[in-house]
Amino acid sequence: MNDNPSPLPPHRDGVSASTVQLPWGPWARVLDFLVEQFPGIGAEAWHSRMARGLVMDAQGQPLAPSSGYRPGGRLHYYRELEQETPVPFEAELLYRDEHLLVADKPHFLPVVPAGRHLQETLLLRLRRRLDLPELAPLHRIDRGTAGLVLFSVQEQTRGRYQALFAQRAVDKVYEALAPHLPGREFPLRHCSRLEPGEPFFLMREVPGIPNSETGLEIAERRGALDLYRLRPVTGRKHQLRVHLAALGAPILNDDFYPELHPADEADFSRPLQLLARSLEFRDPLDGRFRRFESRRQLLESTN
Repeated sequence: MNDNPSPLPPHRDGVSASTVQLPWGPWARVLDFLVEQFPGIGAEAWHSRMARGLVMDAQGQPLAPSSGYRPGGRLHYYRELEQETPVPFEAELLYRDEHLLVADKPHFLPVVPAGRHLQETLLLRLRRRLDLPELAPLHRIDRGTAGLVLFSVQEQTRGRYQALFAQRAVDKVYEALAPHLPGREFPLRHCSRLEPGEPFFLMREVPGIPNSETGLEIAERRGALDLYRLRPVTGRKHQLRVHLAALGAPILNDDFYPELHPADEADFSRPLQLLARSLEFRDPLDGRFRRFESRRQLLESTN
């Protein structure tokens, strides 16, 4: 499944159409296939989407609930959520030109649609607010992490900027508030092998050749807490959170590491104290040095 807006309209309320291939199988109707393929959505919801023209064939023609199933093709559909928890914080737009956009994201706002989050995401908010249907993130940070997110404004130059991240040519600096680590000498580097854990959305350190690396230093002493400056060399999922927890200094208000604590999605009182502070790189289009810095501070009372 992937985003594939062509030949469809680029977005509907900021949401691009998703695409699914139609395998060989016993389904008589497209509706039957969708209900089995996406059991969490249910037949009533799919019937409603199809009746409203939100499920289409490869040519963008609406499929009715009675449409027959034809294996080997593909169909497009628009995601919907019956209810989302509103996120009462806004991103700040720090920079925009014809190629790039830099947003300063608040805590609790996901970057892209996933799971229970669709309209309440940074990407869809910016697409609607700025009328930029081609806007796409060049990298991502966690829902709980605040700070900088770099976006590509147009598809023609997107690959040039994506290559910077693939080549590790972007210098990323984060800040985190976490307990003091007595007996450690800074700066230090932490390397480990990260693999998916249990439940599936967690990561864990395992024996083996390291595939993650983070540089750490102390930026400021704050009593029993330290403000850590973090420089990730690699970009593994939850890397900074796992590394600090493994060192014995889990990030303040982290509900995932070192132990999973179920959290109320509507509770915005305990933001994860992790901030994507700055981004630096050489612009691949004109060679200019670019530096962007978040205006947010950790432990502020508002986002």
